[in-house]
Amino acid sequence: MAAVLTLAEKVEDYKDNLKIEAEKLVLNDFPKKILELEEILQSDQFNVKNLKTLHVDLNIPIPEAPYSNHELEEFPSKKRKFTYIDNDKCGTKVFALPSGSTAANRFISEMIDVVKPRVKDLVEDTNKLKMWIQFMIPRIEDGNNFGVSVQEDTLGEIRTVESEGASYFDQLSRYYMTRAKIVSKVAKYPYIEDYRRTVDELDEKEYIGLRLVLSEVRNHYATLHDVITKNMEKIKRPRTSNSEAMY
Repeated sequence: MAAVLTLAEKVEDYKDNLKIEAEKLVLNDFPKKILELEEILQSDQFNVKNLKTLHVDLNIPIPEAPYSNHELEEFPSKKRKFTYIDNDKCGTKVFALPSGSTAANRFISEMIDVVKPRVKDLVEDTNKLKMWIQFMIPRIEDGNNFGVSVQEDTLGEIRTVESEGASYFDQLSRYYMTRAKIVSKVAKYPYIEDYRRTVDELDEKEYIGLRLVLSEVRNHYATLHDVITKNMEKIKRPRTSNSEAMY
């Protein structure tokens, strides 16, 4: 009959498995991810030469003007009234678009579908590395702390990368809300060309931002791999004389 592990033994088992997984992550998985991300960045999807190819039709037609130029000429100039337009109170009431719905930008959405899983992996990987190093920090003692300082510096770098990775999610989700608000302005004020141009400018900006995010994810993997492999000996054995005294 197999022996039943105690809670303390299960926790130690978890720590040992995490240490093995984290070391494999740095030595084997990080190089593969760096090369994979570099390949994606060199693909046609992330190397658009002409940003205007990212523009999409909003499917919001410009309705006919309520008065033609001929009809306006019939009104004496003194009787014409030009009033200030309050954007919050005026405009066209939109119940349904005559040509159906206006879709999201397909090009940008496909790029987000590529970038978001990589950002998620980065956050999860850094969280695992953070716990790995924390489990290997020895108990506090006087002297012989150079290796511990190496662990703490590496831990600080990992925490920074984890925080930056989490902030990328805000950028990805904020794009859709921002674009939706501008498109609703286009639907409400179809005569104003600037709103339509703003949608195109936002899509171009998001393309550049997504490429930059993916580049940063690659750079983070490369930096962490470089820092950890160069200091692996000190990270795993910060005190050679007391290597067994760990918690």
